[in-house]
Amino acid sequence: MFFAIEEFIALGQTQSFSKAAKRLGVSASHISRRVNALEEKLGVRLVHRTTRVVRLTDAGHDYFQKCADISDEMEEANASLISDAAELEGRIKVSAAGDYAERFVSPALARFGLLHPKLRIEMDFNPRNINLIDDGFDFAVRYGHLSDSSLVARKLTERKLVAAASPAYLKQHGEPTHPSKLSKHRCIISMNDTWRFEEDGKEFSVRVPAVWQSNSATSLVTSAVTGAGICYLPETTLQQAIESQSLQPILKTFCFSAIPTWLVYPSKRFLPLRVRAAMDYLITSTAS
Repeated sequence: MFFAIEEFIALGQTQSFSKAAKRLGVSASHISRRVNALEEKLGVRLVHRTTRVVRLTDAGHDYFQKCADISDEMEEANASLISDAAELEGRIKVSAAGDYAERFVSPALARFGLLHPKLRIEMDFNPRNINLIDDGFDFAVRYGHLSDSSLVARKLTERKLVAAASPAYLKQHGEPTHPSKLSKHRCIISMNDTWRFEEDGKEFSVRVPAVWQSNSATSLVTSAVTGAGICYLPETTLQQAIESQSLQPILKTFCFSAIPTWLVYPSKRFLPLRVRAAMDYLITSTAS
């Protein structure tokens, strides 16, 4: 009854044999053969094919919408029945970056994998912007403001930012009493040189002079501990250095209190049960 429907839905969403293949973890020729066979079985042309473009026919578009609705309802029905004992299998490919993903998301997914030994979980740690569909990812871990409105987002957690410096740095350069004073200090940055703060319930931004920049949280913390400058990072990233008194928090009343961490994915529709279950597990684990 459902012969080649998964392949056809993936093709209808991506409008590309190669992208549909990446999404399902198969070859483009497999997608083409299955869709061809589906057309022969139905006796209807579903797809217009050229060397550069794949486009659904009118009949194909109507069929795609109906198949998509049925698939969505089936996924919802399956999700409502899932439990820790459910047997999940297949690949889950996750894009992530940052210290939080390494320290918290990765171990949680490893525990999820132990509960479902037929799963293969792949985590790609890379700070570059990616296209989830084109690069074959099921979901990604992202931080702060989300600029891509085409993605569906589920909040994983919120984290407080902390400004901190080593005791040696503060002894030599003094402690700033307001974020506006950071222009006279040496700062350690990750993605950009504009830091956001709060005062009297209002947000404001300060551009800081950067003397050290890295996309590695470990590198940022280490440079701050050695006295290179002031860093502004999530509390979870700085926790060990602060507890050991290697770093001292500053500007406490101004630090941004709620930076969200998100799980983002292309669509609620066509979301495999294994992917939905993995995200649910991450959110539940974070809450507990």
